[in-house]
Amino acid sequence: PVYRKHHHNDLTFRAVYAHSENFVLPLSHDEVVHGKGSLLNKMPGDQWQKFANLRLLLASMYGQPGKKLLFMGSELAPEQEWDCDVPLPWHLLESHNNQGIQSLVRALNHLYQSQSGLHQLDHASEGYQWIDGSDDQQSVISYARCGDQENDWVLIVGNYTPTPRDGYRIGVPTEGNWKVLLNTDASEFGGSAAGTTATVQSESVPCHGREHSIMLNLPPLGMLFLGLEG
Repeated sequence: PVYRKHHHNDLTFRAVYAHSENFVLPLSHDEVVHGKGSLLNKMPGDQWQKFANLRLLLASMYGQPGKKLLFMGSELAPEQEWDCDVPLPWHLLESHNNQGIQSLVRALNHLYQSQSGLHQLDHASEGYQWIDGSDDQQSVISYARCGDQENDWVLIVGNYTPTPRDGYRIGVPTEGNWKVLLNTDASEFGGSAAGTTATVQSESVPCHGREHSIMLNLPPLGMLFLGLEG
């Protein structure tokens, strides 16, 4: 993660062409075979960072436009790459960390279905707005997804470093109360329970070219999904 500021454009570049075709975002069979290792073992750092990075990866896939594909067993966070000759490692669910990844995938599936802003205008550029894709020094990316209703917004903010970002201000598409819908660093997902968890009221403080903004505490290697209340 210490080098991610030098590769920030690798995280943002797909937005240039995301709506030129209808895309599938695959974390597929081909990613976890032939010596490539499991998704978990691709991640840098100690065990905590590996699991946090994996949670961030999964949340990044669900937040961006495009249909989702996750290869079987990846929601169990195995350390070994997939082997067609052995059963899926269900015993891993005896570990809180692995349970957390499965719980996160379940929660992301529910969020994706319940929030029309995450899928309704998936193939239309009107369904996606950058908040700030240029904060390479802090490796933070923020954007908004929307459906076809006026207040059908989902705000997504990702911190791609293990350093918490407290008091991080971002512009919002509209004023109101912004409720945390999902925090990948929640304890139920195996995280450290850092970051904003309560509803945040917008302020009339211009930021990122918008009239209103909110102040957030960003969890380490974590992503927040927020939606408008009411």
